[in-house]
Amino acid sequence: MSPIKILLVALFCPPQPELPHIMQQPSITTVRCDGHRGCVADIAMLAKNIPLFPVDRWCNLTELTQARTASHHRIGWAAIFLKAYGKVVEQTPELRSWFLPGLWPRIATTNQIVATLAINRIENDTEQLCWARLHQPEILPLVDIQRFIDECCSAPSNELFKRQRELEMLPGFLRRAVLRWNLRSASRKRSTRIGTFSLSTLAGYGASNHFHPTLCTTSISYRPVEADGRCLVTMIADHRVIDGAVVARSLATLEKFLQQDLVHELRSQTEPQATDATPSNAA
Repeated sequence: MSPIKILLVALFCPPQPELPHIMQQPSITTVRCDGHRGCVADIAMLAKNIPLFPVDRWCNLTELTQARTASHHRIGWAAIFLKAYGKVVEQTPELRSWFLPGLWPRIATTNQIVATLAINRIENDTEQLCWARLHQPEILPLVDIQRFIDECCSAPSNELFKRQRELEMLPGFLRRAVLRWNLRSASRKRSTRIGTFSLSTLAGYGASNHFHPTLCTTSISYRPVEADGRCLVTMIADHRVIDGAVVARSLATLEKFLQQDLVHELRSQTEPQATDATPSNAA
């Protein structure tokens, strides 16, 4: 280097001060997005292709809150909403339908009601999202629904979620093919594999997931109940199958079931019983 260049470097490019030892150089680590995380990613990406839209409604749950507090049994809000919305789905065929794409698109409708409940579990110090399937929640007693939810939260996941674990173990391209096949299937098993409707909520964490991905035609979510007894309930729907007016009426019907049928059932539980499994008229 010539003397002139050395002089220019010394004048205009002074040496940089050394960084303190406490400051570390940035680093990046990567891991494969497969297994459970890959399955969640695949479902989210498939849901992205569905034209979902949310509709909200403030529901007055004052009497329901009082009846729930006075109930002899511990009944969570998830069990209450599963049963109430199951009743709405039972009397509304559009909520039991799904879109079948193709050269001549069709709408399929079933009389089977299967609820898909999103449950957060911790497995090996890692949080995992599991999907539980509950058949006919509209006719089950609240006590049985709550028992099912408790079991899904505590029992060994390899037994309760065996099919999900098997799906997670598949290679990504094959897993996505299975999900697409089930999503577009007109088989009677479609409801048991995808669900007729889903429920996902973060109310137990004091938060709200207003708009979440789902493969079902409709999905229910709710915020924590306010001090005045009001609760913001959100229904997410597939616009290919359902329009906003149907969703709005369904939310109104849901509020009616919450205020009447569910209040009546909870109030009937205020008297002590021998055990949850023993009928009150047992000898």
